[in-house]
Amino acid sequence: MLKKEIAYKPIDSLKSPRFSGVRTFMRLPHGSNLEKADVAIFGIPFDTGTSFRPGARFGPAAIRDASSILKPYCPLTDVNIVENISVLDYGDIDTVPGYMDDSFAKIEDGITKICKAGVIPLGMGGDHSISLPLLRGLTKVQGGPVALLHFDAHSDTIPDYFGRPYNHGTPFYWAIKEGLIELNHSIQVGIRGPLYSKDALDYPKSKGIEIITGPQLHDMGLGCAVEAIRRRIEGRPVYVSFDVDFLDAAYAPGTGTPEIGGFSTHEALQLMVGSCRGMNLRGMDLVEVMPAQDNAGITALAGASLMHVFLAQIAKKIS
Repeated sequence: MLKKEIAYKPIDSLKSPRFSGVRTFMRLPHGSNLEKADVAIFGIPFDTGTSFRPGARFGPAAIRDASSILKPYCPLTDVNIVENISVLDYGDIDTVPGYMDDSFAKIEDGITKICKAGVIPLGMGGDHSISLPLLRGLTKVQGGPVALLHFDAHSDTIPDYFGRPYNHGTPFYWAIKEGLIELNHSIQVGIRGPLYSKDALDYPKSKGIEIITGPQLHDMGLGCAVEAIRRRIEGRPVYVSFDVDFLDAAYAPGTGTPEIGGFSTHEALQLMVGSCRGMNLRGMDLVEVMPAQDNAGITALAGASLMHVFLAQIAKKIS
């Protein structure tokens, strides 16, 4: 249950310029006291799981920097976020560069503390491998699996990479194996691009996960897609995982494995707003922002804006 007291609010950018001060998400207070928080935003600067271009470890810093331009009121949902929920920038979860298992243990421990405090987690990656320990911690605290709403160009359901179980292409294979997601209420949206084989998507489909491919999404349109997503996740505890390569490479050049044939930031926002409205949102991660390749910071800004809409949906539900 969300707290009633709005203890944490951002710096007023009409009194202090946005380019001033220490960078936090949306200029929110930074701290580790979760007692009065409804949502905790945190970074996971980890990219040991990347398979192509590294650098997503710097994603949280870039997203925080880009988020300074965001304002409390969200016109897409008609709600002022900070008047309805208390949001804290919890800082970063420390990891062990180069070591997957050790880092996963630290990530799981970090989100477990957040969830045990009754706070909704909103994580910034980092590469997509971090979704696995986040789901482990979340489902351990809530005592059962979640419906997964996954926006991505890639299904991330291969079993291993070079004989090793964990990288950013494997998190949802292991989430399925470990019973972390409700298979008949989970959906992957926007999957596209070349695959290692024709049957590459057979595994998640055989387990009951619904997939709307990128071409299918273009053909069916946003309205029909939103209806399909809502039918799938409605009434269930929902975890949203958003890989920025869901966006077309023109809108998200700053990512490790970009794909063409994707979607605009406008389309992504509309999908997030329509799909998440009124849902039982239990957490989110926004992953794969890589600032080294990010022309004019547009990928980081897209990531920050999608997180803003997620916050607005939580605020709207109790407004």
